[in-house]
Amino acid sequence: MLVIHQRTEPQAEWAAELHLIFEARSKSRLRCFSAEGEDVGLFLERGHPPLRDGDFLKAEDGRIVRVCARPEQLMHVTCSSPFELTRAAYHLGNRHVALQVGDGWLRLLDDYVLKAMLDQLGATTESLEAPFQPEHGAYGGGHHHSRAGEEDFNYAPRIHQFGVRT
Repeated sequence: MLVIHQRTEPQAEWAAELHLIFEARSKSRLRCFSAEGEDVGLFLERGHPPLRDGDFLKAEDGRIVRVCARPEQLMHVTCSSPFELTRAAYHLGNRHVALQVGDGWLRLLDDYVLKAMLDQLGATTESLEAPFQPEHGAYGGGHHHSRAGEEDFNYAPRIHQFGVRT
């Protein structure tokens, strides 16, 4: 098994690739297979941003592994004006939807409920298969509600890991 504990700087050469969808790239603990078919155990430090396409990892045995964003089913959203696109982004953000933001478009994981909402807002949606690279978030450390000055509630931001006990 290829065991990986750390991220590393970009490299000119690598020994293996991991082709992962966004959900898998968001996990700090993961068992998967390399593109070459080798069993991989990912044990990254918690609290860091999700892995991105082109990131590099270093295995315990010294091998370098390149991360590749695997294409997945997405909705490509456009609108007739910047105001309408901003409005669509607001409503999606209000639902804590992971969004990839481009020049004049948004992308999100395909979801029929969100598609219906976007249709009601007048947005144009198209289905496509592509790698998903959503924004990480403005706070970098995850979502929290800090109450500065209240020592019992003054804690560092944490990324939610649903299903994982810490």
